[in-house]
Amino acid sequence: MTETASARDHVPEWMERYQATWASNEPDDIRALFTPDARYETRPGDPHPWLGHDGIVEGWLAARDQPADWTFSWELLGADGDTAFVQGVTIYSGDNPSYDNLWVVRFDGSGRASSFTEWFMERA
Repeated sequence: MTETASARDHVPEWMERYQATWASNEPDDIRALFTPDARYETRPGDPHPWLGHDGIVEGWLAARDQPADWTFSWELLGADGDTAFVQGVTIYSGDNPSYDNLWVVRFDGSGRASSFTEWFMERA
């Protein structure tokens, strides 16, 4: 991180790009969100995290959603240095369940994620 940049500074643009990538599912867009050696955990302590650009692209595309199937809203709960804490709500269309989300995102100095961990819980 640079002395002036913090996770709080990176979150708005990164979240905008993440949502655009969620809609596009384009491998180059996915890679642009993360550092080459990033770690993406679909749950805390994930025994099979997606590692590096290739692993993240592969995992993302295997689990991809279709763009018209969801809406997402989020808020920044807080940030500490290079780490941001984001709360979100994912609403899926039709009879599909919706989810509450908590993301922990660690950023490098350029605004790419070096680590991403998500928690998600089906809404009652």
